[in-house]
Amino acid sequence: MQKLTAVAHRGDPYRVRENTIDSLRAALALGADAVEVDVRLTRDGVPVLLHDETLKRLWGHDRPLLSLSAAEVRGLSDGKVPTLAEALDATEDTRLMLDLPGTSEVRVARRIVDVVREAGAADRVYYCADARAMLAVRAADPAAEIALTWTSSAPPRPALLDAVRPRWLNYRFGLLDRPLADRIHADGYLISAWTPDTRRSMRRLAALGVDSMTTNRVDVLCALRNGG
Repeated sequence: MQKLTAVAHRGDPYRVRENTIDSLRAALALGADAVEVDVRLTRDGVPVLLHDETLKRLWGHDRPLLSLSAAEVRGLSDGKVPTLAEALDATEDTRLMLDLPGTSEVRVARRIVDVVREAGAADRVYYCADARAMLAVRAADPAAEIALTWTSSAPPRPALLDAVRPRWLNYRFGLLDRPLADRIHADGYLISAWTPDTRRSMRRLAALGVDSMTTNRVDVLCALRNGG
């Protein structure tokens, strides 16, 4: 399992609140090769780390992110919702997988891509989400590294693959089996799987030859990879 990339899902969410700087740092301390984070825009166009459309689940405020400025988000979360720029700075040379939930407009993708470029992080960032979001990223950045998230055992259409030009196909882990994994590799793509959290699932996926796993239990994955 040494070649397997261990990706921490939103940091170390079982121990530290997800999508925060503390959670990212905790995951890296556990041995993660990369951290997956969710990125959305505030009302004033600042990319911040938040999975949900509102602040309710994590921060107790039933306020849509799109109705709030970055300053208001900071105040409502006691400064704990980081901007993408802050996350990039805090993770230094570490790889970040940016999940873009709900993104479909090129202008949104372009704003996120611009922040990555301004931080000098284009070579260590890659993007994942559904086809609409990844088409927007591809339009915003012809050179972006993309992991196309796919939730069906039926393969993506060739026209879609030609348009998105992903390096990775990012599958829900339960969909992957030997024929599918072999087909993906034969077609020249790397396989990313999300989100196996048990040793049994991780071992099964490793046996299939997946190239990357995104998990909430990156400590378990790193231990398995290292023979533990």
